[in-house]
Amino acid sequence: MSRDEARAIRDVELEKDRARYGLLAVIVSNLAIAGVAIFGVWRLEGDRAVIVGVLTAAFTAVSGMTTAYLGIKAVSNTARSIALGDGAAARREPTSTVPPAQRSQ
Repeated sequence: MSRDEARAIRDVELEKDRARYGLLAVIVSNLAIAGVAIFGVWRLEGDRAVIVGVLTAAFTAVSGMTTAYLGIKAVSNTARSIALGDGAAARREPTSTVPPAQRSQ
């Protein structure tokens, strides 16, 4: 196995570990937010206006955390594919620099 192949394998394994632990961090934080929200609702003993506020804040925090992770992961994957040259076909200049003919009426 050449050095380039070994490095590629290490890079793939590193990316898998990053994705795995990043997702684990998001899941644990979402569970912590949900746990605090459940505890808060339990301690409020029926004050509906405050319960709605607590649940809204918890939902916002969970959706924000998850969306941020997925957005950062998507941008990271896109940047990595461009850096590795997978996006070379999309970045190529058109072979012809002559604009298309326009029809007149």
